[in-house]
Amino acid sequence: MKIKLVLFLLFSFINLFMNAQSDFSSPYSIYGIGQENLNFFGGFSAMGNTGIAYRSSPITINKSNPASLTTISKNSFLYEVGFNNTFSTKKDKYVSQQNYDFNFTHLAMAFTVNRYWSMSIGVKPYSKVSYEIDVVQPVEGSSSNYTTKIMGSGGVNEIFWGHGFKLKNNFSVGVEFVGLFGSISQEQWVLLGSSTTYLNDKNVYFSLGINAGMQYSLSSLLGTETTLGATVSVPTTLRGAEAFVGTKSNTIISSEFNQNADDFDLPLKIGVGISSQINKNILVNLDYRKNYWNNINQSNNASFYRDQSIYGIGFEFKPSSELTSYWNKVVYRAGANYDSGYLNISNQNIDSYSFSLGLGFPTSNNRVSSTINLNYSYGKEGTTNRGLIQENFHKLSINLSLLGNWFQKQKIY
Repeated sequence: MKIKLVLFLLFSFINLFMNAQSDFSSPYSIYGIGQENLNFFGGFSAMGNTGIAYRSSPITINKSNPASLTTISKNSFLYEVGFNNTFSTKKDKYVSQQNYDFNFTHLAMAFTVNRYWSMSIGVKPYSKVSYEIDVVQPVEGSSSNYTTKIMGSGGVNEIFWGHGFKLKNNFSVGVEFVGLFGSISQEQWVLLGSSTTYLNDKNVYFSLGINAGMQYSLSSLLGTETTLGATVSVPTTLRGAEAFVGTKSNTIISSEFNQNADDFDLPLKIGVGISSQINKNILVNLDYRKNYWNNINQSNNASFYRDQSIYGIGFEFKPSSELTSYWNKVVYRAGANYDSGYLNISNQNIDSYSFSLGLGFPTSNNRVSSTINLNYSYGKEGTTNRGLIQENFHKLSINLSLLGNWFQKQKIY
C-alpha cells in the first residue's frame, strides 16, 4: 500500500509539473528550451547550490551527485518535496515591473537496497519558459501602428532514476538515468484595427540522458574529514516535433505538423567539488561546474551560446549535539554562487550571482529526523546595457525532507 501511495503521488506531481507551473519567469526564457531549473534539494539552495562532494547527512537526498546516495542510513526511506516563491523586479533603463512566481520544484524519494547499493527516483522541472512581450510597430506606408503580443509557456520536465554503489568504505560511484520530456508553446496575436491574426507554434521534446559521479573520502586533509567529488552529464539531444496553427478573424489560415522539427542539443557538463569538516560543527563546500555550450552550435544573428562556468561556496553549522535546547538541533546554512551564464545577447553575457541563507528545522529533538528546510536567496541576473533586462530577485523556498523506516522485520514479543 505504501508503494502504491508513493507511485500515485509521483504521477500526480508529474501532472502538476506539466500543467501548473507559475505565471511569469524571465524574458530570457524565450531562448532555446527556456531557463534551466536552479532549485536544489534540501538545504543545498542555502549553501550556494553546492553539494558535489557533500556526504555529511544520512537523511538527505543530494541530487548534485548520485554517488552520495550511499550515505543513506540502512532501512531508511527518504521522501522530499519542494516549493518556492520568487519576488522579482525586472527593469531596463526606462521602466521596471514586479512579479511573483510560485513553483513546485521537485518530488523525490530514496532508499537503501542493500549495504552496498542505494537508489533514488523523482521528478523535477528541467527548464521553464514563461514570458510576455508586446511589440508596437508602424504600418508601412501609413501613420497607423499594429501591435504584436507574444506569450511563451511550458518547459521540459525531468524524471530521474539514480543508483549509488559503495565500492569501499571511503569510495562511492553513482549513475543516474534521466528522461526529459515536455512542450513549449509560443502564441502571437497581431492586432491591426478590428482584424486579429493568431499564431500558435508548439514544440514537443523528448530525450534520454545519463549522469554519473564519484566521491572519495579522506581521513584528514583540510579538516576532520574531507571528501572529493566529481560529476559528468553526457551530451544528449532533445528530439522535437512541431505543430503550427494560424487563424485570422477566427478562420484557420494554416495548420501544419512536422514530426522532424528542429532538435535541441544539451551540452557536456562536468563538475568537481570538495567538502570538508573544519571541526565537528562547521562544514564547508566548494563546487565548480563547467557546461560546454559552445559545442551545440545553435545561435542566431542577435545571440549565441557560450561555455558556462558556475562557482559555489557553502557553509553548514551544527551546534554541539550535547546541548539539549531545540535551537541547538537546528542546522544553520549560508552560501554564495556566481554563474557566468550560457547566453550572449548583443555582445553582453547574461550572468548572475546570488547570496543565500537557510535553516534546517528537525521535527523532533532528535537531529536524525524529518526536517523542514527554509532557504532564502537574493540575487541578480542580466544587465540593462544595450537595451537588455536586469532582474533582481528574492527567493524563498521550503523543502520537506521526510524520514521513514521501511523494510524492517516485524518483531513478535
